[in-house]
Amino acid sequence: MSAWTQDRINLLKRLWPEGLSAETIAVELGGGLTRNAVLGKVARLGLSKGRTRARPRREPTRRETLEPPPTGAATILSVRRTDCRWPYGEPGDAAFSLCGRPSERGAFCAAHAAIAYQPAPLSVEGLMRLAGVAP
Repeated sequence: MSAWTQDRINLLKRLWPEGLSAETIAVELGGGLTRNAVLGKVARLGLSKGRTRARPRREPTRRETLEPPPTGAATILSVRRTDCRWPYGEPGDAAFSLCGRPSERGAFCAAHAAIAYQPAPLSVEGLMRLAGVAP
């Protein structure tokens, strides 16, 4: 039996022109469909023609960036690939959890991405080149 029911195909036809990503649509359709399955069905249905640009990602507010949740809301079994995977506690402990908020950048929500993805500091030589002093 195919994973592509008529209801899923109709939902795909409605979501694709809105500019949603294939991964977002796969999550919305559920049932274990993958990004690649969505892209394959889009190609077979000829839906790529006339598609609007993908939606721009929502910029996190300052509050979201500064205030990560105090405890996790997801477990290792309930977290989805579109959820933040910031760990709370030690993996062996019974209280271990993951953030679980929608991911904004990589595997993390906006607040945890601001912590996790820090730019590498410039070396002295790099600073000298930047200032135009070094050869």
